[in-house]
Amino acid sequence: MAVPVPGGSLAVRAGGDTGPTLVFVHYWGGSADTWNGVLDRLPAGQRAVRFDQRGWGASRALAGPYHLDQLADDLAQVIERCVPGPFVLVGHSMGGKASQLVAARRPAGLAGMVLVAPAPPQPPATVTEEYRQGLSHAYDAPETVRHALDHVLTAAPLSGTVRDHAIRDSLAAGAEARQEWPLRGIAQDITRAARVIKVPVTVLAGENDRVEPPEVLRDHLLPSIPHATLTTVPGVGHLLPLEAPEAVAAALEDFLKAVRP
Repeated sequence: MAVPVPGGSLAVRAGGDTGPTLVFVHYWGGSADTWNGVLDRLPAGQRAVRFDQRGWGASRALAGPYHLDQLADDLAQVIERCVPGPFVLVGHSMGGKASQLVAARRPAGLAGMVLVAPAPPQPPATVTEEYRQGLSHAYDAPETVRHALDHVLTAAPLSGTVRDHAIRDSLAAGAEARQEWPLRGIAQDITRAARVIKVPVTVLAGENDRVEPPEVLRDHLLPSIPHATLTTVPGVGHLLPLEAPEAVAAALEDFLKAVRP
């Protein structure tokens, strides 16, 4: 379905009839398809909503701005239009930071949040200008995407199909959408917003994540959301939905049992 937002519409997919609804928000370089493996491992009938964020996937023609606050506004609009009743935000990396901004607004029906290798509210000291400039070129061409996947983003091998889809998704954006997150969004400090999040929060970290290592999340996320629980998934890197979809699905099932009325 198409959800109207400023400048056009977002491509959204919804299905299932058993709640609470899981609202999936993909990473910088991903799409709604990032969650395919996770959804395949959830119980049949689980209600889920996922979408291609502004500038990515089937929403790539949607004009900017692409900044973090706009992504949060878009997410809020998807929730308003597509989510009946209680819901859980499931945000990965960039999508995790946008999810934190939305959770801070305390929308009606929000039952909790699962953050998957999220960008923390307080950027660590390693997010320097030099780092951000280099990151902004990670998706310039197929060869740079392959290098990022093999040497930065993953620690466990991806199947051929999953890897091909990841390469496709990382290239499916215009220059502005590709560069906004690494040049500005990743460095945005949202600790003031994160501190007002009161719903249950579970954080999943990849043991060998080079982008958001477990120690970074302990030092730069947990102080802002102290009631959150942090679980480390062994043997994987930053792309948990692709590297360990079964672990993500199991964590979601456990979380739903805990928050379901």
